[in-house]
Amino acid sequence: MQGQGGDYKDLVVFLAAAGVIVPLVNRLKVSPVLGFLAAGVLLGPDGLGRFAQSLPWLSWLTIGDPGQLAQLSELGVAFLLFMIGLELSWERLRAMRRLVFGLGLMQVVVCTAVLAGGFMLMGQTLASAVVLGMGLALSSTAVVMPVLAERGRLKGTVGRSTFAILLAQDLSVAPILITVTVLAALAQQGGALDPAVLGRALFTLVPAAIGLGLMVLLGRVVLRPMFRSVAKARKADQGGELFVAASLLVVVGAGLAAQASGLSMSIGALLAGVLLAETEFRREVEVSIEPFKGLLLGVFFVGVGLGLDLDAIAADPVGVFGLALALTVVKTGVIFSLARFWGLGARPALETALVLAPAGEFAFVVFATGLVEGLAPPQLTNTVALSATVSIFSIPLLALLGQKLARKSSAAGQPVALPKLEAADGAVIIVGFGRVGRLIGEMLKAHDQPFIALDTDAGAVAAGRRDGFDVFYGDAGRREMLQHCGVQSTRALIVTMDAPTKVDEVVTTARSMRDDLILIARARDDQHAIRLYGLGVTDAVPETTEASLQLAENTLVDLGVPMGLVLASVHERRDQFRKAFQSAIPIERRNRPSRALRRTLRPARVDPAPE
Repeated sequence: MQGQGGDYKDLVVFLAAAGVIVPLVNRLKVSPVLGFLAAGVLLGPDGLGRFAQSLPWLSWLTIGDPGQLAQLSELGVAFLLFMIGLELSWERLRAMRRLVFGLGLMQVVVCTAVLAGGFMLMGQTLASAVVLGMGLALSSTAVVMPVLAERGRLKGTVGRSTFAILLAQDLSVAPILITVTVLAALAQQGGALDPAVLGRALFTLVPAAIGLGLMVLLGRVVLRPMFRSVAKARKADQGGELFVAASLLVVVGAGLAAQASGLSMSIGALLAGVLLAETEFRREVEVSIEPFKGLLLGVFFVGVGLGLDLDAIAADPVGVFGLALALTVVKTGVIFSLARFWGLGARPALETALVLAPAGEFAFVVFATGLVEGLAPPQLTNTVALSATVSIFSIPLLALLGQKLARKSSAAGQPVALPKLEAADGAVIIVGFGRVGRLIGEMLKAHDQPFIALDTDAGAVAAGRRDGFDVFYGDAGRREMLQHCGVQSTRALIVTMDAPTKVDEVVTTARSMRDDLILIARARDDQHAIRLYGLGVTDAVPETTEASLQLAENTLVDLGVPMGLVLASVHERRDQFRKAFQSAIPIERRNRPSRALRRTLRPARVDPAPE
């Protein structure tokens, strides 16, 4: 180990970049991913590094050995695939099957064929052309989705169709890598399509198939009990770190198991995410993994920026930028045509095509595999990789261009019906699914009002899911959890827990995220209700007051007083209590913009997403 900590210098430089450069580009309304890419270029050997010999102190501000970040970079891609896998429940795949397995997979096939044909015209063999075509056919999930989110385009036709195509591309990564392996085996036999040769090539995939089968089996048997045990430890105030550790173990363990089977770490992580997507712990795992995914994926993009050889670009700018432009034009034309064929209007089809036209992060994974297998010619592959990197930098600009062209275009067409990206869109969120929360859920269901529920009691969550309710394990006091549950689009949030401190925490967090949210909370007593109104709830329901009103109502009805008069007096008294509670808080906190829970029982208004 070096005495001055040189072994960790590159990691420190990366963390400094993450803490300084990325917040700076955020203030400039630029995607953080592009910030990492730019940091890689600036801190790499072709950036400040080229001046390190004349100014030695610059060596402490640059990344001298990109190989040190390689393993962290691979973990970043694995975490991205894991998060994507968490979105791939079987129900969601069935709902989006037409776009995912139709439009999405057709995009991969057609773009691969067209691009491979272009490379063959450039004199490449069929095998190398197919490898390059498959790599460039994929788009950047890590850049496209955040860019669309920043522009508010995820909820409309563009966001949903883009997500479906990216989903198909992510699912095709494993078949693409397997295809490269098969092509390499065939190339070693002289390229002859001998059935025996093909059989031997496919036989090399048997360990991978067995490994995937064992992972699926063990995942279904082990994952749910393991997280349930961790959740019980967390309830005993012992498991906060254990839950994060268990999530990391699943990602890394699944990735290593896939590597041992002859596949990439990313494929194992994707499979682990799919298996966890069916459990009640999916949303809590998302929240636990998100910081690690963002940071490690940042390492990946810094590595991509480091690989941007500015000298090579300067030596052949026409070739690099020309290839990037040709890639963008070809993919835009193919995706636009396919999107129109699948029923999208002209405007969303154009915007979708533009954001998906550049290359993606998995192009580098495919190219690296092709180089290892001896299929991709090194010199051309390096040029293609440079063009792919340049095209990734253009995604925010293309997104802006697509949005402006879509607004100017008059040929809107009929937008195709698409499933929602989030099951929680417009649904009521119930925090706490014990006896009170379950009863509220049953009443909402009786009136055909969609809802999801959160609870930190693994037993209550399991019982609710057995009865067919959409219940997840998670702490609603965390902003990240409420974001993953769709608090920005929910129609109401109801807090039913019997722990006053925790109720206050959830109310404070939810109100800080949305001023107009209908927020109903259970209160322990009158003083707690006053405190909750001060925190901004729409309605607080104190247990003692409601129990007294219920007893009075039953007594009066049993004594023969007409039901209508009893209900009217109960409602009048409840309004008096509410006014008394609100009058006890500072005047600046009164009259919040949201109103009563009865609004949540109105049918949801669904407006077509403007494109």
